[in-house]
Amino acid sequence: MKLERVELRRIDIPLRTPFRTSLGLELNRDILLLRVDTSEGSGWGECVAMPEPGYSEEYLDGAAEMIRRFLLPTVAALDVLTPARVAAAMAVFPGHPMAKATVEMAVMDAWLRARGTSYADHLGGVRAVVDCGVSVGIADTVDLLLAEVSGYVDQGYRRIKLKIEPGWDLAPVRAIRERFPDVALQADANAAYTLGDARHLAALDAFDLVMLEQPLPAGDLRDHAALARMLRTPICLDESIASARSAAEAVAVGACAIVNIKAGRVGGYLEARRIHDVCVANSVPVWCGGMLETGLGQAANVALAALPGFTLPADIAPSERYFATDVTAPITMHEGRIAVPDGPGLGLDPIPEIVEGYTTDVVTVTRFS
Repeated sequence: MKLERVELRRIDIPLRTPFRTSLGLELNRDILLLRVDTSEGSGWGECVAMPEPGYSEEYLDGAAEMIRRFLLPTVAALDVLTPARVAAAMAVFPGHPMAKATVEMAVMDAWLRARGTSYADHLGGVRAVVDCGVSVGIADTVDLLLAEVSGYVDQGYRRIKLKIEPGWDLAPVRAIRERFPDVALQADANAAYTLGDARHLAALDAFDLVMLEQPLPAGDLRDHAALARMLRTPICLDESIASARSAAEAVAVGACAIVNIKAGRVGGYLEARRIHDVCVANSVPVWCGGMLETGLGQAANVALAALPGFTLPADIAPSERYFATDVTAPITMHEGRIAVPDGPGLGLDPIPEIVEGYTTDVVTVTRFS
């Protein structure tokens, strides 16, 4: 299989609910989709980078430039295109995991479609359905938060994740736990605290949380380990886990009891599988995080979450949770679960007229040197 043509397509898709970023509330999701045409067929990738470098140092324009100028020529130079060879070739460039994950995802989709194999089968999935959790942002008031969470509980989500930060933590968590004593509940701090907040965070132990996710900055593994010794609530790491190597180190120093795996954050689905394998070998449960993907990215995430070590509900939701009209046929949830696509590749295709309607820019590349 050889690379023949690539299309970098920017789309602007309206969100059902505004999404809070470092720059404020976003009403639309600016997304880069990558279509690769090869000698054996086509495939799609989706970049999870945000427009601004807030969640990580990567940002959307930079990822698009990295893909076009550096990653595509490297991949096009390969005599035989396979997902593993593509990932190895791109490794010569340090960093840029979200850009690399986009290319790997598209090539893997094309390669698997040509072989009639699904993403889930290739990665080693063992489940036909995946449990769904929902992430709930910072609300204006506790009453509004209760109303929002009540709706999600009624819809059947199997886990509620609350975003917390200094000044918005104990009160909202207490309110949700009192209203819903039996719901699986976790808190996500997005690195908003320091080790000096340990006594305050220990008060969360009273609410029987499934986990406290990423309480401290990403590089503070030793502080996370110290915090873990002070809390009964299990610590989960998200941004701290960038590779299988970093996962092994975090587990070894006792920095976490649970790991959140986001394929885009770690450079692709092959590295995500390696992180899964490290965690399984150390009896550390993992779960699949989401980054407001369209149906294309969600399909790949569902396939990843079908692996045996993903024993906790994923941040994977039906299309209607995010978008009025997705770029694929809608992903649906039944009794709190989503079916794992079993068709070749991603198992879902973008709908051309919908994608075209959201498109803001298209760059086509046929010469890679």
